[in-house]
Amino acid sequence: MTIKDAPEEWRVTATSTPFRGNKTSVRTDDVVMPDGTVVSRDYQVHPGSVAILALDDAGRVLVLRQYRHPVRQKLWEIPAGLLDVPGENPLHAAQRELYEEAHVKAEDWRVLTDVYTTPGGCDEAVRIFLARGLSEAEGERFEVSEEEADMELARVETAELVRGVLAGELHNNCLAVGVLALTAALAGDGIESLRPAEAPWPARPFES
Repeated sequence: MTIKDAPEEWRVTATSTPFRGNKTSVRTDDVVMPDGTVVSRDYQVHPGSVAILALDDAGRVLVLRQYRHPVRQKLWEIPAGLLDVPGENPLHAAQRELYEEAHVKAEDWRVLTDVYTTPGGCDEAVRIFLARGLSEAEGERFEVSEEEADMELARVETAELVRGVLAGELHNNCLAVGVLALTAALAGDGIESLRPAEAPWPARPFES
């Protein structure tokens, strides 16, 4: 048996959007179950995101600390951002986010992994990139505001981040998945075996 996710879509008999926000909305679908019953499913509709595990030549990961109001915590995270433009190339979005949040550019980009963050209640898909060959970006720093105005930046050894994830001290989804995926890649077939940065992404198809 092949362990692989597969597309499937159960019949929807009715749909509504009881809430529309600035970036996301909430949708209610009436879905036909395999036994013929119809149930309502509420979920957040999300444009998708990109995240960047930026690894420097010393083996340290670029992380940032930011306040997240829904969980009432300051979380250590890796740079990330929304796919604001429908059909946007996720690599271009990732390069933009790395510049805006860390004023850094990278020479080598690969797909580290693709995930659904909370598939039971949200359709958000995230592509996590591995970026290497880091250097400071040219020009003025991007002007930040709101939560990002209080953001802290650091470079931390991968092993220390893995320790923090397993100890229950670091909780950001993309950071946890990213550093564990990197560790697995290094222990397995190596970084060169990772998918190219422009690899297809069925969850969020994009233009080249």
